[in-house]
Amino acid sequence: MATEVGPEAQADELTRRRFLGVVAAPVLTVAIGGPLLKPSSAGAAIPSPPQLADTYDLGDLYSTSCKPTEDMLVLELGEDGVARLQLPRMEVGQGITTALAMVVAEEMELPLAQVEVLLSDARPELVWNQLTGGSTTIRSTYLPVRRAAAVARERLRQAASLRFNVSLADIELRAGVAYGPGGASATYASLTSAAAALSVAHTQVQMKPSSAFTLVGTPTNRVDARAIVTGQKQFTLDLDVPGALPTVVRRPPTLLGSPQAILNAAQVRAMPGVVDIALVPTGVAVAAETFGQALAAKDALQVTWNPGTIDGKSNEDIANALRAAMLPFAPALLVKTLDAEFDFAPVAHAPMETNTAVADVRPDRAEIWSGLKIPIVTLQNIAREAGLPQSRVVVHVIPSGGSFGRRLYHDGALEAARISKAMGRPVKLMWTRADDIRHGRVRGATHHKVRLTYALGQVLSYEHRMASTKTDWSHGFGEIITALAAAGPGNFGYAQTIFNMTVACPYNFGVVTELLNEPEAPLLSTSAWRSVYSPMVRGVEELLVDEMAALLRKDPLAFRRSVLKDAKQRAVLDAVASAGRWGRAMPAGHAQGLGFHQEYRSMTACLVELDGTDPNDPRVTKAVIAADVGRPINPRGLEGQLLGGLTDAISTVLKAGLHFDDGLPLESSYSDFRYARQSDSPIETELIVLPANRELPGGAGELGVAAAAGAVANAYARATGRKPRKFPINFDVDFEPAPR
Repeated sequence: MATEVGPEAQADELTRRRFLGVVAAPVLTVAIGGPLLKPSSAGAAIPSPPQLADTYDLGDLYSTSCKPTEDMLVLELGEDGVARLQLPRMEVGQGITTALAMVVAEEMELPLAQVEVLLSDARPELVWNQLTGGSTTIRSTYLPVRRAAAVARERLRQAASLRFNVSLADIELRAGVAYGPGGASATYASLTSAAAALSVAHTQVQMKPSSAFTLVGTPTNRVDARAIVTGQKQFTLDLDVPGALPTVVRRPPTLLGSPQAILNAAQVRAMPGVVDIALVPTGVAVAAETFGQALAAKDALQVTWNPGTIDGKSNEDIANALRAAMLPFAPALLVKTLDAEFDFAPVAHAPMETNTAVADVRPDRAEIWSGLKIPIVTLQNIAREAGLPQSRVVVHVIPSGGSFGRRLYHDGALEAARISKAMGRPVKLMWTRADDIRHGRVRGATHHKVRLTYALGQVLSYEHRMASTKTDWSHGFGEIITALAAAGPGNFGYAQTIFNMTVACPYNFGVVTELLNEPEAPLLSTSAWRSVYSPMVRGVEELLVDEMAALLRKDPLAFRRSVLKDAKQRAVLDAVASAGRWGRAMPAGHAQGLGFHQEYRSMTACLVELDGTDPNDPRVTKAVIAADVGRPINPRGLEGQLLGGLTDAISTVLKAGLHFDDGLPLESSYSDFRYARQSDSPIETELIVLPANRELPGGAGELGVAAAAGAVANAYARATGRKPRKFPINFDVDFEPAPR
């Protein structure tokens, strides 16, 4: 069994966990279980009702759901001396393969270059334990991976002690080599077969104390960085699957429409290189010898279409529907109020890699390759549509060029499977950039109604009501049963659960109430966008913290420090205030802004400086970001996550959004979807990752967005004297929309 040295790892369960070993010489393979993580709650200086996310958040729930199958994690050490972790999660650029390779290398006493992290195919036996999202990967796999590596390490020590005929205490492991008395040594590679052959039913191991870490916590470059920049890393469209033809889809002129009939099928089939066309629920597919030929044929198609879900509707129609779904506040008696309403436009995920998939569906089997954060439900849905047993479907998870929540949905893989079945041949499906922005999933539009009540210099209550276009949670917890439940009529309970387990106010604002309402209409094609509800809910809250401070005649930093709930929060805020020189003199039209956020057992603060001399073209010129994630695994990876969150915030607060017009976004490319470019990024950025202050890591993938959103909005308000109420702030149609 595995035991951890450290205050949190002395949990009762940890000292009683069983070890499962799967031995198949000459490869040493281990799978190991772990303890139930116990949630902790933060104390409040002023009595304030606790919120669910403060004590038991979505990451806690997901980690708990993984417990029954976490002992099925597989780590192999081959005769080449390379440790290979089969990871049931997906790398989308967030750096999890590097971080977990560091964990394996640390625990096994291996050079990092001798560790590989491979993405597992869909494994239905894992049930809920193959979902990548909610900043849960490191939280849910850190201890299981450490235990598996510790077991492998101790098996190697046993093999070395037998070879040298000495006690275990005489064996020392360093950099992939076992050393014994008198200069005896053996590489891990030479010990693998012997270690795998050991008939050990239970192995007693002790994980490395965190005080002895030499790699974990050290800034480390991505293990796949060279492969990415040299073009060696393979993404879905790089795969050479025999017979898979380049394929694209002609899509409807309005969102979620569907095809009725093809009017010129014979002419299109006769075009150069065209191999086949097929009618599928989402449009008309064209397969050709090259993508260029497929695109030309797609553009030549003449199709009649069924209506979509928001035909004739615009952003204003969507916003009006959300405003109508909002209940008024009760009259406030004997107190002063700060009331405000906010609107957020829909936003595209717009990952660098569009939706892509390769599919080979035959009458008796199916094989899929795609970037998938929920491969189990992908397999199950494709098996159901193809009329195949699950055992006859194989789904390969391919690393992906970005996600931000988009790849929680397997639209591309399912569409490719449908096309392959209809055409009776393998296909390599590519969504165009216009497909991805106009027909891909979006962060839905939202409307917010907020009230703070105050008296005698004290906030007495904070009430935040949010109406959002319905968020699609039909992926469930990653398998078919919860997916079908979430996809059923109405999803209020499911959405409200996600909302309550991710959103929490970090301030002592008296009675805090935060409510979500997601009306059934208007229906957009939605997805959880990075940090889900928090960028809007907490971004709005941070803006109102500044406005409340002004009403109370307090400095925004001092006011935050007075209402934050604990010292750890204040330490993160103080870090950016000190490094960013809060309150320093700024030129006219320039200002600083602050933001704070906590989620998934982590917290961050952001200070930005903004040039608002032209309110219609503001620019963030400097940013300082600090984060406390408990135990940082790879600080360099965390810095990348925080920078990405800042870029998302700059984009969506200042100018990136979607204009729906007659049922479809006008935007169709990066040239008109105004996501921040290098010229929009701050010239000066400082990133501060606080040292480890507990044994376990918190979540970090989504952490950086909300605080940065609040900081950018506050800096804009202070620089321009305007109170932003609609986001993005500058949102003109200053481009010529592409044809539908």
